[in-house]
Amino acid sequence: MTMNDKRIQSLADTFTRRSFLTKAGIGLGSLALGSLLPGNLFSTPSSTSSVPLVPHRAPKAKRIVYLCQSGGPSQLELFDYKPFLEKMHGKDLPESVRKGQRLTSMSAQQSSLPLVRSPYAFAQHGQSGAWVSELMPHTSRVTDDLCFIKSMFTEQINHDPALTFFQTGNQLAGRPSIGSWISYGLGSANENLPAFIVLVSKNAPQDQPLYARLWGNGFLPSKHQGVQFRSGADPVLYLNNPSGYTTADRRYMLDALKDLNQVQEELYGDPEVANHIAQYEMAFRMQTSVPEVNDLSDEPDWVFDLYGPEARNPGTFAANCLMARRLLERDVKFVQLYHQGWDQHGDLPKGIRRQSQATDQPSAALVQDLKQRGLLDDTIVVWGGEFGRTNYSQGKLTKDNYGRDHHPRCFTIWMAGGGVKPGITYGETDEFGYNIAHNPVHVHDFQATLLHLMGIDHEKLTYEFQGRRFRLTDVEGKIVKGILA
Repeated sequence: MTMNDKRIQSLADTFTRRSFLTKAGIGLGSLALGSLLPGNLFSTPSSTSSVPLVPHRAPKAKRIVYLCQSGGPSQLELFDYKPFLEKMHGKDLPESVRKGQRLTSMSAQQSSLPLVRSPYAFAQHGQSGAWVSELMPHTSRVTDDLCFIKSMFTEQINHDPALTFFQTGNQLAGRPSIGSWISYGLGSANENLPAFIVLVSKNAPQDQPLYARLWGNGFLPSKHQGVQFRSGADPVLYLNNPSGYTTADRRYMLDALKDLNQVQEELYGDPEVANHIAQYEMAFRMQTSVPEVNDLSDEPDWVFDLYGPEARNPGTFAANCLMARRLLERDVKFVQLYHQGWDQHGDLPKGIRRQSQATDQPSAALVQDLKQRGLLDDTIVVWGGEFGRTNYSQGKLTKDNYGRDHHPRCFTIWMAGGGVKPGITYGETDEFGYNIAHNPVHVHDFQATLLHLMGIDHEKLTYEFQGRRFRLTDVEGKIVKGILA
């Protein structure tokens, strides 16, 4: 008897006819049940599939637009009204308030830290009575749709790690961005556009650099990285056919490339090959979908007027806000806008007025536009930077000029839309505007809440990499229940 004959005989001795039929019946029944469940429990999702994955809970929102104000807007000039600073103007920050907080190298060189009031008038607006500065007249008209969080805090005191922390949940580069996590967790509801799209303002001061890794996929599959749309003739680089090529030529080339990639996938089993195939196919479909979404000829004049005079100038913050609405209409899951220029260490009065004029009307218009189209109920809008500004002046304080340094200990962002309680202010800072008095909200809490509103349990959305399970909120984060509708 050969070795193979012995193995067959051993299997025959192990399984009786009764046990075989029992086990086979259970197996077939399990396969039948699995085929009826969402997405087919026993199947591997196709590399080109755009079917959304099943969330952990019923979502309040279907999409997010994040208006990232890079550089750290001063909450004391915009939203956090502190009349006590009027009395304390010019006096040194008490050590009992500072409590030994770490300072940047810029503030550490100063012999004193003179407190400075805001020169701008504040007033309460809407039924909510939210305090808003005169710098934000358009935002003041939509306060009853907004939720102001005045007690945000972070551990990061410098721009790069602080912005990286907000976008990826870690101060060190290399982790997936929040948009990539959303794409990984929920998939796409539009097979012709990426689930995660990025727009960067061309009309913003370039005071702090932006890196593509801020919208990168990190260790997640590459198909989940953010795709940057640019202003101009080619919104997405290398999307158009080369000179002399037709769409049929492109299709033939992609089919041939797909065959070669599938051979490589079968040989090596590298999942990134399947991701490359999916990205090539998405790029082909985008040749039709991107020109359509970029064609603003169907937008009436009143829409451009709503977003402001810069809305007709592609690549400006106003035009990007309008573009964001068009992408959200087409069920893009996560749209990220970056607007630089808020890093006002000096000449703050002039700089923050310029920034407010560029961003106030478009931001408020986006909220209004989504609301009137019935999209705000299931779309989350976020406005905010990576940290706030100090209550003392950096450098010399004069009658007409001053600056403010980075302040991670407390700052303000606002949110609106899907599942967020409208017309409220959550959290409070002390009378100096230096420390949190009530309801602190950490960056990981903010991220956990965003995922919760999208139907995702932040503790369950994980990805195994190098032997460890990672998540956006690392080992922290709690849902901010006080802002949930």
